[in-house]
Amino acid sequence: MLQEERHQRIRALLASMQRATTERVASDLGVSRETVRRDFVELEARGELRRVHGGVVAVAPEPEPPIAVRSQVRLKEKRAIAKAAARLVTAGQTLFLDFGSTVSALAEELASLPGLTIVTNSFDVAQTIAQGKRGTATLLGGRVDEGIPATFGEGTVAEIHRYRADVALLSPAALDPRYGATSFDPREAEVARAMVDNADRVVILADHSKIGHTSRISFCPPGRIDTIVTDARSQEAAAFPALASAVPCVVFG
Repeated sequence: MLQEERHQRIRALLASMQRATTERVASDLGVSRETVRRDFVELEARGELRRVHGGVVAVAPEPEPPIAVRSQVRLKEKRAIAKAAARLVTAGQTLFLDFGSTVSALAEELASLPGLTIVTNSFDVAQTIAQGKRGTATLLGGRVDEGIPATFGEGTVAEIHRYRADVALLSPAALDPRYGATSFDPREAEVARAMVDNADRVVILADHSKIGHTSRISFCPPGRIDTIVTDARSQEAAAFPALASAVPCVVFG
């Protein structure tokens, strides 16, 4: 069994049970206790679990701050990323945009471009495109939760599958060379995953603070990402060389 497969199985076990013994994991995976202990050490170093006597316990990752807070952090980088991402778009394309502060900055750039069709679950993105009066905005239906200006849930995902986009431009909570784009919120992850599945190309927007980190739910593996748009400080991250080698193109904003 490959290491990544073992790690996924360990994550799944902890997600359902919150704790597991070394013996239990070794038996379930059909590997030695020494192999399991090495996996525990690596996953603990990544902040995904905590080792205790005889096994491990799940660690709840820190939630993302509210969108109002995120939108005020690293504004310079987000605007530069948005401008660079907009240059990857051509007139007449259909685009998926998800919910997030970096994608909202991108919508401001796209609003002045003619002939675009934007399909999104973000209220802010849809309104920005509509106010620009040069493209068409389609706001996906679905569930609306208090404090989150976006639609989510089964209805939103079902609507996404009605469309075929030229490009999905998405902003994750974290971006790692092994696990790709990840999100903290299951609702955001399932929407982003559906957009990935129904787009010809995938462009990931991530500032330097997200590079080399993981959140709890993967929605796009590295092999499915066509382009990463980031800022120059990402090159300082230890994980950047591996990430750049795993993805065909990196664009700096």
